Amino acid sequence: MIVLDYKDRRPIYEQVMERLQELMLIGVLGQDEKLPSVRSLATELSINPNTIQRAYMELERQGYIYSVKGKGSFVADLSRMKHMKWAELESGLEEIAGKAARLGVSGEEFVRLARDAYGKAGESV
Repeated sequence: MIVLDYKDRRPIYEQVMERLQELMLIGVLGQDEKLPSVRSLATELSINPNTIQRAYMELERQGYIYSVKGKGSFVADLSRMKHMKWAELESGLEEIAGKAARLGVSGEEFVRLARDAYGKAGESV
């Protein structure tokens, strides 16, 4: 479920957050699904429970999860979050397309470059 990269310069809690966000946004972890407990996930990843607690607190602050006292942490309704991420992606693509157009890259060539880049990104996921 979560693989940590100890060569990554980012803190471990950020890596945990990022992977959980990805799992939620692609639907592997669905709305209202219970997340693993702090202790069980820390044990599974062989890291300090405080690291998981920090990741969960930040995910809750950002609206990805919610907590129920005595029950645990659960995936929030991410429909608004997905819409925001989609808009962010669209904006980034528009910026890149604008740069390509200013360099004289044709629409067909841009689509080919985007397809190749997407393929390479998919290989690393």
